[in-house]
Amino acid sequence: MTTPAVHPQKPHVLITAGGSGIGLAMAKAFLDNDAKVAVTDTDMDALTAAQSIYPELHIFQADVTDAAAMTAVFDSLMNLWGRLDVLMANAGIAGPTASIENITLEDWKRCLAVNLDGSFLAANLAVPIMKAQRSGVITLTSSTAGEWGYPFRSPYATAKWGIIGLMKTLAMELGAFGIRVNAICPGSVEGERMDGVIKREAAARGISVEELQKGYADCASLRRFVTAADVADMAIFLASPKARSVSGMAMSVDGHTEKVTL
Repeated sequence: MTTPAVHPQKPHVLITAGGSGIGLAMAKAFLDNDAKVAVTDTDMDALTAAQSIYPELHIFQADVTDAAAMTAVFDSLMNLWGRLDVLMANAGIAGPTASIENITLEDWKRCLAVNLDGSFLAANLAVPIMKAQRSGVITLTSSTAGEWGYPFRSPYATAKWGIIGLMKTLAMELGAFGIRVNAICPGSVEGERMDGVIKREAAARGISVEELQKGYADCASLRRFVTAADVADMAIFLASPKARSVSGMAMSVDGHTEKVTL
């Protein structure tokens, strides 16, 4: 007998920042595994485009730092589904690329708000639902920056370290209720977002984009970037019965980071 890929019953999944990138890859993977999936995003064009590809996708335009907007999303999902089995708190922004003395407090706060406050708020709203069910899976998107640090990206690294602390604490709080909590730590993920990060960092370091891109790849044992689909595969595993005893873990999907500086 084979083990179901995601859940004994058709799971109900919410993914924040699911309109593109890693979040959309997660949405596709869960839909492919017969889940009911809803996504939030601030970009309505991205949400509309995603739904045009996956008509069964439920979409909500919401900023993960807006408590009223996120509360409305959860209320709508409870009216629609009456349950929530999996939360993927995936929303995040790159934040500024600069040395610490050249980062404004406003940019610092905004990066922490989206990455860390957004994870807190999503979990804050999901936990009462999952406690009532006495079951659930919460997976937060951190980063290898949350395990190593990240030169010229101090707000981002700080937020991603905070996500690991939040995850560890929630795993301790919620295990007795049958709720598992983990974090995924992607390394360098190929795509438009990483291209932008590399372009900005190359300018800050005064080196070429090509040199920096190779440097990023060479920081991993596999000497290559990972893909959004690689990260989504880990999300599926962590939500599945095969991970029934996995909680409180920061799961790296990074080709094994050896170093973080060139």
